[in-house]
Formats: sequence, C-alpha cells, structure tokens
Amino acid sequence: MVFSSNVFLLYFLPLFLICYFVCPKRFRNYIILLFSIVFYAWGAPDFILWLLGSTIANFFLVKLMHKTEKKPLKKLYCGLAIAVSLGLLVYYKYANFLIDNLNALISVFGANPIRLAKVLLPIGISFFTFQSITYVLDTYRGHNEPMKKLSDYMVYIMMFPQLIAGPIVRYCDIEGEIRHREYSSNNCLHGLFRFVIGLSKKVLIADVIGAQVDTLLATNLSVMDTGTAWIAIAAYTMQLYFDFAGYSDMAIGLGKMMGFHFPENFDNPYNSASITEFWRRWHITLGAFMRNYLYIPLGGNRCSKRRMYFNLWVVFLLSGLWHGASWNFVVWGAYHGLWLVLERMGLKKFYEKIGKVPSVIITFIIAMVGWAIFRIEDLGQAFTFISRLFAFDFSSFGIKADAQFYTMLIIALVFSFITLFPFGKKMQDAVYYKEEYSIAGTIVAWVVAVFMLLFCIAAINAVGFSPFIYFRF
Repeated sequence: MVFSSNVFLLYFLPLFLICYFVCPKRFRNYIILLFSIVFYAWGAPDFILWLLGSTIANFFLVKLMHKTEKKPLKKLYCGLAIAVSLGLLVYYKYANFLIDNLNALISVFGANPIRLAKVLLPIGISFFTFQSITYVLDTYRGHNEPMKKLSDYMVYIMMFPQLIAGPIVRYCDIEGEIRHREYSSNNCLHGLFRFVIGLSKKVLIADVIGAQVDTLLATNLSVMDTGTAWIAIAAYTMQLYFDFAGYSDMAIGLGKMMGFHFPENFDNPYNSASITEFWRRWHITLGAFMRNYLYIPLGGNRCSKRRMYFNLWVVFLLSGLWHGASWNFVVWGAYHGLWLVLERMGLKKFYEKIGKVPSVIITFIIAMVGWAIFRIEDLGQAFTFISRLFAFDFSSFGIKADAQFYTMLIIALVFSFITLFPFGKKMQDAVYYKEEYSIAGTIVAWVVAVFMLLFCIAAINAVGFSPFIYFRF
C-alpha cells in the first residue's frame, strides 16, 4: 500500500483516524500497531511474519543485553540482535547480487554456476533494519533504557507512516511520545497540511516529470544530443527529490496528526554550496545514521588525514550499496566519496573564493551527474549518457513533450532554489513551521488542504498507480 493510492487515501487513512481518535488514549498504540500490520501486509504479505518475528526477537535480545552485567555476554546479545536484522537485509536484498557476482567469478575457472531462486525484495527493509539497529546500539551504549512493553517497541519499528521509506527515527527522539502524546486541533491541521504538501510534490510534480524521464532514458542514449540529455537528467533530479521529499513530508505530517514529531529528512539540498553541505541536507536521517554508527566508530575526523579520507570512502561506498544491490550504486557512492575527499583537500576553499551562487551551480551539476549513475543501472550506458552531457552536440535541442511536463519541471526548479532568497525562506517557514494560525488562517489552511487533497486524488485517478522510488531501497 502506498500513500498516493485510492486505497490509502479513501479507505485506510480515514478508517485509521476514526478508530485512532475515537478509542481511549491508552489503546491508541494498539490501533497504530494493528493498522501498521495491515498496511505492510497489504503490500508484502509473504514477509510480514519475518518482520514480526525479527522485531520480537530483537526486543527480547536487547532486554537480555541490558540486564546482563558481563561485558562479553552483553556484546554477544548486541551482536545477535544486529545479526537478526542485518541477516534478513543481506539475504533479501543482496543474495541475488552476491550469487550473480560469485558466478561471474567462478565462470572464469570453468565452474558450474550456483543456482538460487530469485529472492524478492520486501519493501522498506533497509529503513526498518537501520531503525532497529539504532535502538540496539543506543541501548548498548547507554543512551536509553530498553522499552518495557513489546507492543511499544513494535509500534516504534512498524509505525506505518515511516515504516517503508523513513525517515529513520532514533528511539531517543520519540521515546516520550511513544508512551504519552499531546493532541491538538492545531497539530492535526499542521499534520494534514504537511501531508497534502508531500502528496502534491509526489503526484503533481514527481509523477508528471517521471513519466517523461522514463521515456527519454529508454531511448538510444548513444545518439542523444546534449540538450536533451541535460533536460533528461535535470528532470530526473527533480523527480527523485520531489518523490522522496514528498514521501518524507507525508510521513512527518501523518506523524504529527498522531502526536509524533519525526525528524526532518530534507533541507533544500540543491541549495548546497558543496557536496559536503549537500549530504547534510539530503536524506538527513540516513546521513545521521552513517555518521553516528559508522563514520565516528571508524575514527571520524579524529585521526590522520589519510585515515579520515579512508573513513569517508568506506561510509559512502556502503551508503551507495545501501541504496541498491547493483554496481552502479557502489560507483555512485564512490563518486560522492571522491568529491568529499577533494573538498577536504582544498576544493572547499575554492568554493569560498568564487562565492555562494557559482558554488551552488557547480554542486548542482556534480549532483546531477551523480544521479545519472544512480538512475542508469548499466554502468556502460550510464557513462555513455554522461559523455552525451558533455558532447556539446545541440543538433536537436529540446524534447518533444507536452506543456505539462515543462510546466512541472520549471515549477520544480523554482521551488528547489527559491529558498536561496530571503523571501523564499520566509515563505517556506510560514508553510512548514508556523506554530499558530489565526481563526481566518485556520479556515484558509483547512480549505486549501482539502482542496489540494481532492485535486491530488483526481490526478491519481487520471494517471494511475505510481510507486515511490525509494520503496525498493
């Protein structure tokens, strides 16, 4: 089940909200858990028992880990809890990739290939795996006490707003809200408004642009002219951002309606003046996970420069592999790791000399080239496409597309960069973070939210089903 579907918008969500607010507060976590199980089972019925089983196993392993005072035993329980989560991730996400590469290697020596039935990837497995790992390690490090109730832990891991595409929420960030939450009509309004903004990003912008991107990248890339290539990659750059950021907005909005405050996951990443800054603004919760649970334990930047560069490469190679079991994602991670190392070797000083706007333009171009590697799984085709970006062949500039595509692309570009200007930042803060509305403002916000929701539902019915890009990660 996806947020941008009639099943969710017209049946699941209204029924959930009615049950949630009608029942007494002490039962609301059970309502969340019940609906979350239904939500996940709708799209992945074959995996729901594995998800439930691993969640229950982790809960009791962490309890045992916390109770024991023997260091070796504590480490054993911690390792087992992580192994339960990572074991499922490795099997479901990387088994086919590992077997395919192993077969390619042994074929050189004339050995028979290893046979393995194709393993289907459960949606959202990377997100809830990382979330469970944060709980295990934070409890091991003493940052929080283990949860007392199994149902509360299951709510934390399986809560449907952020179950399948994040944001990755640390337990310490919502520890109090799992047990006790404040509710207000103002929070419901903010939550609904944020949800509708995210739905609009997804349905009205990302889906419209994405349809043309798929058409363009399905053509013969070796003969694509430079103008078309840049339009195609700019369109994919906008599609990916508005798709994923739209989902995060919806998750944060749903959480707020329920009384939770999930962390922000995007902060205008294309306004960045360096790749280092880009990764502080793009998929913020994944960046925080990689920093807290991988980069810092490796030594972070509290070591020699050579070791620091090595740490960055390791983090981004694994970050690339986290996004998908394919070599293009590994290369994409290495590509970003290279730019991060170059910035620490002196490139950042160059950015400071040329100023904010030129630096933002350069960073945006670097990011777009990276997205070409990310989008096109065949590395040969990806590099062919990148060569067309810099072929300076403008023989047939422009693409045959309807006005709606160009309109949405322009709107996406405008809203991606508008916060570079003070009025744009002020406008965004008023829409996203305004604490209180006047009576007139409340009426206007409700009317706008309902109107946009109905408009999005109409668009969904006209266009059809469109899954979120990050579901497969």
